[in-house]
Amino acid sequence: MTYSESPTAYDLQEEAWWVQQWVDLLNSYRFKKRLERGRRYAREGNILSLEFKSSKVVALVQGTAEDPYKLSIWIDPFSDEDWDYVIDSLGEKALYSAQLLAGEMPDDIESVFTSNGLNLFPFTLSDVHSRCNCPDPKNPCKHIAAVYYQLGDFFREDPFVLFQLRGRTRDQILESLRQQRRQQSKSVVASDGQPAEQEPSAPEPLQMPPIHLGDYWRYDAPLDPSLVVITAAETTVLDVLGKLPFPAEEATFASAYFKALYPAVAQQAMMTALS
Repeated sequence: MTYSESPTAYDLQEEAWWVQQWVDLLNSYRFKKRLERGRRYAREGNILSLEFKSSKVVALVQGTAEDPYKLSIWIDPFSDEDWDYVIDSLGEKALYSAQLLAGEMPDDIESVFTSNGLNLFPFTLSDVHSRCNCPDPKNPCKHIAAVYYQLGDFFREDPFVLFQLRGRTRDQILESLRQQRRQQSKSVVASDGQPAEQEPSAPEPLQMPPIHLGDYWRYDAPLDPSLVVITAAETTVLDVLGKLPFPAEEATFASAYFKALYPAVAQQAMMTALS
């Protein structure tokens, strides 16, 4: 993320949607001069430290005084009950769970929260609470505004910061998803007539025949170009492999993720072949 040299704008190009949404929130604030002073502070390196303490952002920002100012920023965290509903909703969507466990933010993750009557993002800056020990009676002061802009960098580097502001860390969310999936796996095992407390055994490793790469594309007879037709295979690699060689609790979700990814890869391969 880069801070624009323009004195009136904070520019962001081709960034992730959650970063862009935070920037849009800043740009919607009507007292832009106050934010501009904070933008310059962030760009000039006046933020001495920035860390999370629970769901709060705590920072030290050097101002005109000798000692830096202490400030904190937070938004209203969700209750434990709210998070239980969110985790249940995430667990119902295999692709969401697979993406989150891979460290990716699903594009429409906000819909999971809105379906439970929640909003991951605040609507306006008035929904973002802050406090600074500087003498400026207005809020946001330039020290708070500087941290607003720095948070944009945090969102870009780690989308899970959004969840932490709402009361759950990355590790807490992923562990909740894993626990839910373990319970689902045990339920599936129990429904098959096996003891529920037994973990399914890992699949046997695939036995692959030897492959001679030099002969892979070899064809001795001449080809008539008019008879060559490029089409997508009816049987995919995923069909050939069958059950993926992952732990039982991961296999269903990994399979759903790759099945969603495969058509896009196949389409790109077709375009490449035809060109």
